[in-house]
Amino acid sequence: MKIPKYVQNTIKSIEKAGFEAYIVGGCVRDLLMEKTPKDWDITTNAIPKEILKIFPDSVYENKFGTVGVKIKEKDKIIDIIEITTYRIESKYSDKRRPDKVRFTNSLEKDLSRRDFTINTMALRVKSSHNKQDRRKSVKSKIYKIKSYDVIDIFNGQKDFENSIIDPFNGKKDLKNKIIRAVSKPDERFSEDALRMMRAVRFAVVLNFEIEPKTFKAIQKNAYLIKKIANERIRDEFIGILKSDHPDLGITLLKNLGILHYIIPELELGVGMKQNKHHIYTIFKHLILSLKYCPSNDYRVRLAALFHDIAKPQTKKGSGKGATFYNHDIVGAKISAKIMKRLAFSNEDIEKVTNLIKNHMFYYNVDEVSEAGVRRLVKKVGLENMKDLMDLRIADRLGSGVPKAKPYKLRHLEYLIDKVSKDPISVKMLKINGNDLIKKLKIEPGPKIGTILDCLLAEIIENPKNNIKKYLEKRAKVLNQLELKQLRKKAKLKIEERKEEENKEIKQKHWVK
Repeated sequence: MKIPKYVQNTIKSIEKAGFEAYIVGGCVRDLLMEKTPKDWDITTNAIPKEILKIFPDSVYENKFGTVGVKIKEKDKIIDIIEITTYRIESKYSDKRRPDKVRFTNSLEKDLSRRDFTINTMALRVKSSHNKQDRRKSVKSKIYKIKSYDVIDIFNGQKDFENSIIDPFNGKKDLKNKIIRAVSKPDERFSEDALRMMRAVRFAVVLNFEIEPKTFKAIQKNAYLIKKIANERIRDEFIGILKSDHPDLGITLLKNLGILHYIIPELELGVGMKQNKHHIYTIFKHLILSLKYCPSNDYRVRLAALFHDIAKPQTKKGSGKGATFYNHDIVGAKISAKIMKRLAFSNEDIEKVTNLIKNHMFYYNVDEVSEAGVRRLVKKVGLENMKDLMDLRIADRLGSGVPKAKPYKLRHLEYLIDKVSKDPISVKMLKINGNDLIKKLKIEPGPKIGTILDCLLAEIIENPKNNIKKYLEKRAKVLNQLELKQLRKKAKLKIEERKEEENKEIKQKHWVK
């Protein structure tokens, strides 16, 4: 609940110059929720040129009255505080940014232009020692605030008075876990259509509910989301996927009518039955797969949401005998198209489509060899195998299967682990055949392999000796000995170590 000293000092500098200054918006909300704000925003009646006088080394590259004040520590920028002049906004022709802004002296008017009540609170942090002075500062007629609440979030720190200015009852909505648009919801969403997706993101990130009038206003204005840049939609969408309840977020987007405009491909599966292997419709299966996805990586979660997205297009037949041949391949293509449209990075697209394309991999304990598993690892990439397993688990649980990880899936994980580890072989030595040929001045032949096997057996016993100089010394000694017996002992030792390692991997994955 502490406000960083550099934020307090920034406010002090503004007040010392004769202006008002408040911490505002999301950071006040976070403080009241006992969370650490990611960013610090300040609002003031000082206009940009006056802010720049107070903080000369600042950035002002917009027409909305926001100055970026650099916070430095040993000449290194550690943060940037955005300081915005109280303002009134005109109409939003592009449904995202106001055509014009007009500066005002009224804090309440500035707060009234914001999106949701939980983001309209302002916090005053003023150095004061006199109780009477503090009372005056809170009740000052300058701000024309009808309602306010005063709380001490410094837990008794004597030098600060902390006032929450709350003209739109944001604190009450915060307590009741409500997302409510400020004043008239229709106006707020017609001004900035991205606020509709922000409402969904706040709802699933904070675990709040969208208030009925706000909900209906979003349904009415959902079509306006088409006016928003795809990059902005993508960022909010990723925020929803990263939340603790991404499945509820997608369901909200559908019920609000927004999903129809950003990912209509998903809605094709609404109400569409599958076959004897599935008890849920395609859309519900995708939502549940997202819900039960064990990964926190938004790309794996997106793969869970999209993995069967092509089933409506590939469905053949009806009833229990319906088929969906190649829905994995077609689904990867459809997903790539959606992600390109939403301006995802090429890296993200490649990751998600790789998982979707391979999510139907076949594996049975007695039917697939280690060579087959190696081919799967090579095809998907070792770095993606854990994510592919998580996608399979999401798919299973999203199908209503009670067991997330059956024996055969654990056995596959065991084999992946086994084939991906560097085997107990001469490859792990810090010396190779070419080195021995040069050092010992001997011809290439079986003797080289024998010496390497003997060296490997020694290193298994004492790994710390795996140093090139030491191995060269030992190689010289071994080169003088009768190596037949030594090689037999060496091979026995290597096989014993391989078996030990295999047992360890099996225990890790609970397989026999």
